[in-house]
Amino acid sequence: MTTVRSKKRILVPAVVSVVLSAGAATGSAAPVAPIKNIVLVHGAFADGSSWAKVIPILQAKGYNVTAVQNPLTSLADDVATTQRAIARQDGPVLLVGHSWGGVVITEAGIDPKVAGLVYVAAFAPDQGEQVGELGKKYPPPPALAAPNVDEKGFLTLSVDAFKKFGSDLPEKDALVACATQGAVSASAFAAQVSGVAWKSKPSWYIVSTLDQAIAPDEERYFAKRAKATTTELKASHVPMLSQPEAVAAVIMDAAEKAMASGKPDVR
Repeated sequence: MTTVRSKKRILVPAVVSVVLSAGAATGSAAPVAPIKNIVLVHGAFADGSSWAKVIPILQAKGYNVTAVQNPLTSLADDVATTQRAIARQDGPVLLVGHSWGGVVITEAGIDPKVAGLVYVAAFAPDQGEQVGELGKKYPPPPALAAPNVDEKGFLTLSVDAFKKFGSDLPEKDALVACATQGAVSASAFAAQVSGVAWKSKPSWYIVSTLDQAIAPDEERYFAKRAKATTTELKASHVPMLSQPEAVAAVIMDAAEKAMASGKPDVR
């Protein structure tokens, strides 16, 4: 009798252990592979070279990086150009937009190949909102106080404006950014997105606390509304030029987590 009871006492825990182990093995999910395709979308008054310091950091980590060269002629044209870049990618895409590029990725990001979005000091409009109207609740941005307008209605910025744009850049870098700027159609800022990707895709947001082109509080509003994982950098409007390592780190974090993202966090 004693022997039988002893065997039962030993056997029952062993069976429970086996069952629990089997359940754990069955319930465990296979690790999700990170995104390898990163598409970078520049802002207004810029071109793809604005990502020049971030690109080599990402490439060194094995990412396939594409910097879009948008024409800045209209929202529709920029979205179409970005969509072509997305279509060329083999597999899921992380879409990254700076400034005006945030408007572009908000619409282009509805593409099913896009698994996540990263906004870098960027606009993140909702349906029915115009970029030109978004900032009226906030102080006027010093960097955009006096744009030059040509006879075709295209805007450019002066050297002094770029020094505000990139207030934390060496002057020589601000001068390069000014020299490589793209002229943007003023009419683009009246356009409205036809889809809002941040409502259905996991999003990350970099707030630039020294921004003189978009008010930092406006950026915080966009980030909160999109329920984005948020990082604040003590940086100007162009953190990808002044703090490329920090910007690349956020992009890589998003690439690692977007495919299996749950509730976003704020740090």
